[in-house]
Amino acid sequence: MTSISIKLPDSLARKTREIAGRDGITVNQFVSTAVSEKLCGWITDEYIKQKAKKANKKKFLDALNQAPDAPPVKGDEL
Repeated sequence: MTSISIKLPDSLARKTREIAGRDGITVNQFVSTAVSEKLCGWITDEYIKQKAKKANKKKFLDALNQAPDAPPVKGDEL
């Protein structure tokens, strides 16, 4: 495990302690989870961008045209 020292604005540190306490976890657990969630978002975004670069509009439209022309399932309507 690596230890990282960070400086937070007082208001952010106060809210972090408050929410961590309310959830019954340590500030370290809270910050670790928050960093993990943010990293997952960035990694997912990068993955989608890489996949998008390989996209082929013609293949997409061909696949879309193969879908049946049917009404949406009940509950899926717009």
